[in-house]
Amino acid sequence: MSGQERWRRWLVLALLWGVAILFLIPLLWMLSSSLKPTYQIFETPPRWIPNPPRWENYSEALTTLPFALYIRNTAVITLLTIVGHLLSCTLIAYAFARLRAPGRDALFVVMLATMMLPYPVTMTPLYVIFNRLGWINTILPLTAPAFFGSAFYIFLMRQFFMTIPRDFEDAARIDGANTLQIIGRIMAPMAMPALATVTIFTFQATWNDFLAPLIYLQRPELYTVTLGLQFFRSTYTTNWAYLMAASLVTTLPVIVVFFAAQRYFIEGITLTGVKG
Repeated sequence: MSGQERWRRWLVLALLWGVAILFLIPLLWMLSSSLKPTYQIFETPPRWIPNPPRWENYSEALTTLPFALYIRNTAVITLLTIVGHLLSCTLIAYAFARLRAPGRDALFVVMLATMMLPYPVTMTPLYVIFNRLGWINTILPLTAPAFFGSAFYIFLMRQFFMTIPRDFEDAARIDGANTLQIIGRIMAPMAMPALATVTIFTFQATWNDFLAPLIYLQRPELYTVTLGLQFFRSTYTTNWAYLMAASLVTTLPVIVVFFAAQRYFIEGITLTGVKG
């Protein structure tokens, strides 16, 4: 490696570290604020290292409100949503990628067009439908739509399926496998990177969702963590130390899931398909 290439490499690494630290600053400030008494949070100049650290903020924040219940509710909703997306999007994406039917491509274009509709446009019609079904104040409005697919995830899975050679399917059909067996035993295992990407995106979106639970859930025993965090804010005051502590705890599952599936996530985003 020449000297110029070495300097270029160090410059790129320094730039990446600088960007990474820039994105970490809010998380570090949240950690610092979660260990401070309230009066230290607003000190000028800001104090990054709490003196002394107040670890009681975490236990008090998580016991003042029933956060164990909120975390359980959020976990159930997130798990059902992930299962729904993986089942529905895999089947629909395979149909768009492999099965031949009149109007298939036109229907695919119509499905992609639905991605242009912002959520506020469909929010009121969806609420009317769910209200007439008697689903308000249940988790069904938050989980049932996942079993009917998502345009973005279907598109992602379809593009991945199209990179997989047809030879695998032809060999399976010769051996007597039907379509569902081909999807479950051949296509789905090969599409693990794409499935991991859908899982991570769904987990992050569902775990952090605030608007949908706010619309459909009014019973406190059904609240999610995002709704629970709002109880630390009132009209006149906000307990910032408790809010930062609880927010940091509820952020950890997203970080853990991302790093656990990071390798599959990167492969799914690049849509590399089968490597030779």
